Amino acid sequence: MVNMTLAIPEELHTKMKQFTDIKWSEVARRAIEQRVNDLELINRIASKSKLTQKDAEELSEKIKKNAAKKFLNS
Repeated sequence: MVNMTLAIPEELHTKMKQFTDIKWSEVARRAIEQRVNDLELINRIASKSKLTQKDAEELSEKIKKNAAKKFLNS
């Protein structure tokens, strides 16, 4: 297994110290593993997509505009 060093804000470290029974390295390992799994799934889905980069950007803009309308009208 490879070792990794993480830098975290002092305030977060202070809060973490309150929970001495938690294995924070395990929490970090699981979070990293989950993120990698999510990214691999996204890559598998994207690799099968017929959308071009331009199509994706246009779709993104439509979603942003509709979301903005929804939140501004609520």
